[in-house]
Amino acid sequence: MKRHNFSAGPCVLPKEVILKASEALLDFDNGLSLIEISHRSKPFVDVMEKARALALELLGLEGKGYKALFLQGGASTQFLMVALNLLEKRAGYLNTGTWSDKAIKEAKIYDDVYEVGSSKNANFNYIPKGFDVPSDYDYLHVTSNNTIFGTQIKSFPKVDIPLVCDMSSDIFSRTLDFSKFDLIYAGAQKNMGPAGTTLVVIKEDILGKVSRKIPSMMDYKMHIDKGSMFNTPPVFAVYTSMLTMQWLKDLGGIKAIEKENEKKAILMYSEIDLNPLFKGYAAKEDRSKMNATFTLENENLKETFEAMVTENGINGINGHRSVGGYRASMYNALSLDSVKVLVEIMSELESKA
Repeated sequence: MKRHNFSAGPCVLPKEVILKASEALLDFDNGLSLIEISHRSKPFVDVMEKARALALELLGLEGKGYKALFLQGGASTQFLMVALNLLEKRAGYLNTGTWSDKAIKEAKIYDDVYEVGSSKNANFNYIPKGFDVPSDYDYLHVTSNNTIFGTQIKSFPKVDIPLVCDMSSDIFSRTLDFSKFDLIYAGAQKNMGPAGTTLVVIKEDILGKVSRKIPSMMDYKMHIDKGSMFNTPPVFAVYTSMLTMQWLKDLGGIKAIEKENEKKAILMYSEIDLNPLFKGYAAKEDRSKMNATFTLENENLKETFEAMVTENGINGINGHRSVGGYRASMYNALSLDSVKVLVEIMSELESKA
């Protein structure tokens, strides 16, 4: 039976990517496994260079003063690294959920951090708008998509200070003018590859402006100078992310996958809105195209619905404990057919009620 993976992360990956990655585990370089060879060997250096180049190419940032890095420690380490490298006096943060809340907590260790807006008052079911960002802030930090609450920023604030964005769960999923961002980071495991590496895309000219001494491992300039090879990189995660980016490029890039993501989101949210048994959690204007959050209005049908879900091979739709209900994560590699299966089950449940 085909399985339909709606897991919020680690994410669903293209089957051809998984196949190629598994082959590399057996034989990548003349009888040697990918995870056996030296990360300094030419075969893997080529992988790292291609991965970094693909990231910039897909984002349309080639030749615009940006560098791509593949680091470790997840987005959680980036919460700290951003502040260490950029925060000199004060910074602004838009608080739209659990992950931006955590980013704020880490940044506060180093200096003044101000919430320019927050949706905490409604358990983060919307994106704050109309907030002011003082021009003397060192940077503004936002989270583009919120996996837990199912919200997504549709229009990014226009600021004359560096704009930093955590794009962990919607990287490469929609067309944007990525040159508006001075630093983008994204844990690979949400929409790009397996857990273990984090993509950081940074405009070099925003670095070197803080007075503190930065530990080498936490210094973006050090990682840029060493070509993401300052320490042993997570070779398998980088390689699989490279394969996924190549898969996306071959499909036609971000513009092509955005069309597919739009179809999936329209189908999913149409069922949520038309079916009286279900209710969407996030404000309609801020709904995420990656993570649809919804609840079942009649708890007496919970056991029946979940049995139907299991019988049809659907995996990973339980909502986060902060919200409850259900969450359908529709990342790039999830097929429209998988969404159709879930929607058909929801419709069938209505006919049984």
